[in-house]
Parts: sequence; structure tokens; C-alpha cells
Amino acid sequence: MGPAELEEAGAVLATESARFASFGWMRGTSGNLSAVLSRDPLRLAVTASGHDKGELTAADVVLVDGDGAAVGAGKPSAEAELHARVAALTGAGAVVHVHTVASVAMGRREPGGIVFKDLEMLKGVGQPAHGTEVTLPVIANSQDMKELGDRLEAARDPRMPAVVVAGHGLYVWGDSPRQARHHTEVVEWLLELALTER
Repeated sequence: MGPAELEEAGAVLATESARFASFGWMRGTSGNLSAVLSRDPLRLAVTASGHDKGELTAADVVLVDGDGAAVGAGKPSAEAELHARVAALTGAGAVVHVHTVASVAMGRREPGGIVFKDLEMLKGVGQPAHGTEVTLPVIANSQDMKELGDRLEAARDPRMPAVVVAGHGLYVWGDSPRQARHHTEVVEWLLELALTER
């Protein structure tokens, strides 16, 4: 793994970031994205801290290890450790963290988890449209990424590739940046529907 691979991942994450920013899901410098570059040892490209997510370039990523610590130059997002934890825990190839109004509002309304059923959009996260209930977990926020990771690990439902962090936002993952994007858009649609209905 060399600079070319990191830059290539950076270009993908910059494109994804611009898309999410255009939806208003990554306002200012909020939110962060990552892509797994290797599994053994675990290495991820994570968006750099403090950058406008609508204006990222291929160079605005940092290589981090399995603990979320920078490997080489740059300052990764403060939440890089949680990205690495999610990748290790779920086998995901990419993680998305966005700050959407619907995720924060629904996290407050349904602190025990947000239940979805009988919706065609559930197919977008690999679940049947009918005959099953799927819960999107809601976990309490923490500035300690290990503590937050422990909460995520304890609460996660393998049928739902996402969790809401109360008062904060949404973490979503997938096998690739593209699948993580699709999952993010589907989960956000479900949250917006729930917010509208309730």
C-alpha cells in the first residue's frame, strides 16, 4: 500500500463526501468517511479533520491503523477510532458518518431504538419488505471513542448496517464506499419517513 492507493481512496471519499454535503448531511466540517485499504494489518483512509466536506480533494485523507491513529502525516477525524472499530467488528469496507436532522430527532424520540416494518425500502439494507421488524439501534453519545465503540458493539443488530448516536448523528457501513452510500441514503429515507409519521 503506497501513496497512490491512499490518493485513489481519497478521490473516492471526496466524491462521496461532496454528495452527502450537497444533501445538507455534512454541514460545515461535520461528518467523516472512511474506506478500508487493508485487513491485515487493518488500515483505513479517513477524511482529514477540520475540512469542509463539500470541498475535499483526493489529498484530504489520512491513513490510520486499527486503533484509528494516524500512520504518517495528517490529522484524521477525531472519530477515526470508531471507524476502525466498526470495520473490524462488521467486516465493512467503508463507513459513513453524517449529521442529519432526522437521525438526531428520531434518536431523541425513540431512545430505545427505531423500529421499521412493512416498507419496501427495507430491501435497500437487505431485509424483506414485509413480515419482519428491523430495529435501528440508538446509543448514547460519548467523546470517548472506546466507550462509544463498546456501546455500538453491544447494541448493533446485524440485520441493520447502521446505528444512531443520540444527539449526534448516524453511522452506516457497507462492503464498499458505494454500498455504504446506498445504505446511508436508505436509512436516512427511513428516518425521514419515521420523523414525518410520528
